[in-house]
Amino acid sequence: MLDSDQEAVVRLVFESTNAWYKAHFDKNVFGGEVTSCRVFTEVYEALDPGCCIIAEDQASGRLAGSCFFHPRQTHYSLGIMNAHPDYFGQGVATMILDEVIAIADSDAKPIRLVSSAMNLDSFSLYTRRGFVPYATFQDMTLPVPDGGLEIAPPAGVARVRDALPGDAVAMADLEMRLNGIRREQDFVHFIENAAGIWGVSVIEGENGGISGFLCSVKHDGSKMLGPGVSAGWQESAALVYAELNARHRGGAPVFLVPVDQGELVATLYGWGARNCEMHLGQVRGECPPVQGVLMPTFMPETG
Repeated sequence: MLDSDQEAVVRLVFESTNAWYKAHFDKNVFGGEVTSCRVFTEVYEALDPGCCIIAEDQASGRLAGSCFFHPRQTHYSLGIMNAHPDYFGQGVATMILDEVIAIADSDAKPIRLVSSAMNLDSFSLYTRRGFVPYATFQDMTLPVPDGGLEIAPPAGVARVRDALPGDAVAMADLEMRLNGIRREQDFVHFIENAAGIWGVSVIEGENGGISGFLCSVKHDGSKMLGPGVSAGWQESAALVYAELNARHRGGAPVFLVPVDQGELVATLYGWGARNCEMHLGQVRGECPPVQGVLMPTFMPETG
């Protein structure tokens, strides 16, 4: 992607994603404003300049597809992948994916992604290229009143605080220990928050150090909690409560919760959270076992 391609990519993300969700769920996930999708080019280019591959129709010059990717110390991560509705079923996404795979293979690193479990075309695209699901997540959403959550704070909230610049290394160390990946540069970006759209909470362990963290984004094009990891479900519940209450009042952000974390899921149901979709964590290559509680995101998909 060149600088001159960015507005076309913004429109592609908007039209492609909305077209799929309109056909399958009768809704537009990005509403009616194309400009809301600028968050993708702005965030991804700020994190990883030049890491977007586009497919162009050689006959017409039209943009047929795009995909962002993220090189990290331990892995590559696949960002949002789109094919224009006019090019659905023509192999555009496969060609782009093969380019990303070639880049990761040349660097001898695995590729990770988070994909919709309800989109069988997407599932087939990735599994045909050797991706294997390693975790299943239920997408949950919870409306937050303007005055804040009207529920009793869970245990551990008193140990939650806003992340400081010096926490980025400890956050990266914790994720490396629990999830086997490292992406310190992402946490620096979120904590610095130059765009004014990020929030980051950490929870201090009872015996010192950090036992969990949770980031979130609040933008017209993306309202989500994540990425985050924690040593246990109680820490995750406290972090979710803190992020919702501090930064998402008046909204209803989405957050991905591991389906095997029954106590966390039950707690969130008790708060009034509801399911809205399912996602899979998938990897091509080596995948260390997940420990603790992993809460990924798809804005930005860097884990």
